[in-house]
Amino acid sequence: MTFQFTPKQIEAQAILAGPAKHLMLFGGSRSGKTFLLTRNLVMRGLKAKNSRHIILRQRFNAVRAAVMMDTFPKVMRVAFPGVKWDMNKQEGLAYLDGDSEVWFGGLDDDKRVEKILGTEFVTIYLNECSQISYDSRNVALTRLAQQVEQLVPGQASSVLTPRAYYDENPPSKAHWTYKLFVQRVDPETSEALKDPHNYQAFKINPEDNTANIASDYLETLEGMAARHRKRFRDGDFADATPGALFSDEVIEKYRHEGELPDFVRVVVAVDPSGAGDTDNADNDAIGIVVVGLGVDGIAYLLEDCTVKAGPATWGRVATTAFDRHQANLIVGEVNYGGAMVQFTIQASRPRTPFKMVTATRGKHVRADPISVLYEQGKVRHVGRFVELENELTAFNTAGYTGEGSPNRADAAIWALSELFPGIVKPRTEPPPPKVPIPSTRTGFNRR
Repeated sequence: MTFQFTPKQIEAQAILAGPAKHLMLFGGSRSGKTFLLTRNLVMRGLKAKNSRHIILRQRFNAVRAAVMMDTFPKVMRVAFPGVKWDMNKQEGLAYLDGDSEVWFGGLDDDKRVEKILGTEFVTIYLNECSQISYDSRNVALTRLAQQVEQLVPGQASSVLTPRAYYDENPPSKAHWTYKLFVQRVDPETSEALKDPHNYQAFKINPEDNTANIASDYLETLEGMAARHRKRFRDGDFADATPGALFSDEVIEKYRHEGELPDFVRVVVAVDPSGAGDTDNADNDAIGIVVVGLGVDGIAYLLEDCTVKAGPATWGRVATTAFDRHQANLIVGEVNYGGAMVQFTIQASRPRTPFKMVTATRGKHVRADPISVLYEQGKVRHVGRFVELENELTAFNTAGYTGEGSPNRADAAIWALSELFPGIVKPRTEPPPPKVPIPSTRTGFNRR
């Protein structure tokens, strides 16, 4: 396997070789962003002996799997075949020829972050920075302070300029990366940057990397929902939704990978519609979602079993999910079907624990407190649920802006409301204090 730039990657490399201190590659997936930036980071490590560099991601498990164990060894094998290097997998640390170090870290690992904050680096690379908060980025940059000389053949030695690299599949225009690199404004004050020349961004998409990806990968991206095609194929920032309750960035930031904890409670939620077993093409789907509450206090969305079918079918789907996940309870919204929902569940699986829930508030009002749980990282999706996530991100403070009915999202919200009853319980206002009624008498009673 040999290394060869594509024409678009040559353009990107020219940007990366420029004078800017902050450099971001953004665009669709599998466009070569991580490979290019990792290659540049390694080049800096080889030019400057005893230099330190770090690749950070929101979660350590993610940077370990995607970069430390995959992209980094590939870069060394393909782009630097004759260079000696070694990897300490336990420490998350690679050693380059010349005693330079490449660290790998996750911002979710408190102990690792504490160790990072005690070390200075000459290169900091924020991988998938759409998942990283602006505050975390700023804290990380406090360590971009190592002073080290670089040796270039045929040139006098010089100080290697500290640099920050960034990459991402572009999130919405409300994200700090769009404000910083595209609008060139301070994400917190919206004032123009004092040094805009130090911020350079370059867009690169999977179609610009066809020589290095599977021949049918672009077809896979074509089959995605429009919202995901815009981000992962076209590499475009999404328009910011005013008052959005759920965002792709938050869902992605806390998406769960790896082993699951033990569960305290598992709930299957059903949001019914008027679909029948026949002639149901024009009816809404029956939302059926499974969520488990872990011993860590975090809710894990385990499965979306939503189906467009009549009671005979969706009852079986819901109860099968109940058994498969060893659930404790099925909750069902009864505004539409009344007692029919409970009857359907019991007919499919007699004596199944069932709880009726009733919608007394609008969908977006019920979704509001659940969005807070997402922001706090207390809800995590185990895998990708494209249609459900499309529905969630269409909620804003004014209502639901998507097409059709958000049955999948409604079912998820019912399940989470059952697992976190305290946060969704409507507040009751205390009674007003009693005000004494003044007497209308003007004098004392006399005998």
